[in-house]
Amino acid sequence: MVRYAKEHKQVTRQRIIETAGLRFKKDGIDGSGVSTLMSDAGLTNGAFYAHFASKDDLVANVVAAELRAQVAGYDTLRPGRPGLEDLIREYLSPEHRDHPGVGCCSAALLDEIGRCGDETKQAYTEGAKAIVEEVAARLTPEDPGAARAKAIGLFTLLVGTLQLARALSDREFADEVLERGTENALALVR
Repeated sequence: MVRYAKEHKQVTRQRIIETAGLRFKKDGIDGSGVSTLMSDAGLTNGAFYAHFASKDDLVANVVAAELRAQVAGYDTLRPGRPGLEDLIREYLSPEHRDHPGVGCCSAALLDEIGRCGDETKQAYTEGAKAIVEEVAARLTPEDPGAARAKAIGLFTLLVGTLQLARALSDREFADEVLERGTENALALVR
């Protein structure tokens, strides 16, 4: 029997979480079976339970990791409102709309997360609060608490706009939804 270092197990677990995140955002949580997820990670089905108690456990870990990565990505933005304006344009872009696998888990999975268990909802809640806090701090660095309502409005506007644009079969209308959503979001932060 081959024994692996503790770091190997952690690296493998992280690989499963990352590949599952891509698959969930592309095909949905319900559309992604454990065998497909493990195959994506280059592992056998039997290895799954060495890392997660259940698929629900994996989903909660993926949601938490996806939202942590999203918040960490904000560090690459310009400071303050200009960074938010960049974020809005990138978030509501045709590229983000057309590639859900590499985009935001909120727009890709929100409807399914709402039907998940408490562990996943808790992971999502913590991540969503972190996003709102980051946006509020960029809106009003001297008083993020005062900007919380506006930050919640911006977050919901972005996610809802992207979800709607992805659901439309009429490309011109979908583009128009993104354009109007961008205008509305920019007006909110100015």
